[in-house]
Amino acid sequence: MNSIIDLITHINDNVNTFVWTTVGVWLLIAVGIVMSVLTGFFQVTRIGHWMKKTIGSIFDSNVKGKTGEKASISQFQALCTALAATVGVGNIAGVAAAIMTGGPGTVFWMWLAAFFGMMTNYSENVLGIYFRRKNKEGEWSGGAMYYLRDGLGGYKGMKGVGRVLAVVFSVCAVLAAFGIGNMGQVNKIVVNFTSAFRIDALSDIVLYTDGSGASVNLYMLITGIVIMLLVGVIVIGGIQRIASVAERIVPFMVAAFVLGSLIIIFKNIAHIGPAFSAIFSSAFTGKAVWGGVTGITLKQVITLGCKRGVFSNEAGLGSSVMVHSNSNVVEPVKQGLWGIFEVFADTMIVCTMTALVILTSGVIDLATGEAVSASDSTLVAEAFGTVFRVGDIEFGKMFIALAILLFAFTTVLGWSHYGTKAVEYLAGNKSKTAVKVFKTIFTLMIISGAVLTSSLAWDISDTFNGMMMIPNLIGVLSMAPLVRKITKNYIDRRIKGKTDVRPMLSFFPETEEEGIRKIKETGAD
Repeated sequence: MNSIIDLITHINDNVNTFVWTTVGVWLLIAVGIVMSVLTGFFQVTRIGHWMKKTIGSIFDSNVKGKTGEKASISQFQALCTALAATVGVGNIAGVAAAIMTGGPGTVFWMWLAAFFGMMTNYSENVLGIYFRRKNKEGEWSGGAMYYLRDGLGGYKGMKGVGRVLAVVFSVCAVLAAFGIGNMGQVNKIVVNFTSAFRIDALSDIVLYTDGSGASVNLYMLITGIVIMLLVGVIVIGGIQRIASVAERIVPFMVAAFVLGSLIIIFKNIAHIGPAFSAIFSSAFTGKAVWGGVTGITLKQVITLGCKRGVFSNEAGLGSSVMVHSNSNVVEPVKQGLWGIFEVFADTMIVCTMTALVILTSGVIDLATGEAVSASDSTLVAEAFGTVFRVGDIEFGKMFIALAILLFAFTTVLGWSHYGTKAVEYLAGNKSKTAVKVFKTIFTLMIISGAVLTSSLAWDISDTFNGMMMIPNLIGVLSMAPLVRKITKNYIDRRIKGKTDVRPMLSFFPETEEEGIRKIKETGAD
């Protein structure tokens, strides 16, 4: 049995290295650069416009209000649901792990990946809206599988290639939904919550211990069951119930985490300068000489930082576009603007807060790299504990446990929708039954996340996550001229005020005509 596990681990390690390190990260940056150039660095040159049309318009009834359509959600709900899936454990434990492994320099490359990732995510959302269509229930369905099949597949001689890549993407999305989007998140919730809010009567009842000595207790099982029931009730309600929950939880959890982080950063304001100095100085060194990461090459630092950026904001994976496509928006570019803001909020704000909390609070010695904790998630808890602590009561640890609970719980909800859309595509005419089966299995698998101790499942899920990225990026790159054309069309009409330009709204003529009528009648965008 051990030999089989060793073989699977070896194969997965090789595939993972190829997908993420050899091809994935570099392809991701390349696509981001191409889309930035083709759109005139829209994320910078039009920053005032996309800020105004996203966070600046959240009180607009067309953006935040009820859609009036049974099977669609508002633009703000689409953002919150996408952020629910992206703002997860990676924003806390992931950033800490990157700094502990590759040094502060990884933060710079995380920022760089996010900068270009804004336009990758923008492009995905533009294509998602442009190629979406309605399913039998009248619900919008969009995602990389559709622009791979109809976009890339529409080129001469590429029909078969587009269809194959669409299937590969969908299969990997389903598998990643069970792993990274479900069991991995639940495992982090259970471990951190049962540790921070320990109940001895339940924690002392050990159910089993694996070969590595890790144990699972009754408290973990009960916590897993509670999470399973909550997720089941929400997921069964479909995208509108998921979006409704996300709309309430996501703004609160992001604001609370940012506020807590700012309190720590301002308390240690004298350390901000040295923290930024460490980030920039170690980002460009051929060999990291920062404490415990001695011997890490510049290539490894770059890869680790970029990979962490992808993990946190999912730009390039093609995942969040599946929920953005459910928006009631008419203009493809309008939802693309929310894609830019999504990456900005996730990485530039939340991940940066985590990094600065770690680097300014003293939990890592900036001179030697020595950390007070060997664990990525507990390192952030230690940082919060330097401020939020009264005697022996560790409010910081409790705060991080609750933050991980909310972050990871909403990630599970978001990924349940991604998996649903992938199953819907794969099942075709039998999608209604297949979706019900998927939702049932997805909910039941939560228990596995609560009691599983092996890391191999997460490693394999990580590989499938990366395998989603490659076909999606191929699709985005192949559709780059179309994204540029749609963007120019939007700028001419919406920013330059040209009235003689026909809107480019959909791949399907009837959907485009309906959109044009809606714009003329209501001024909707």
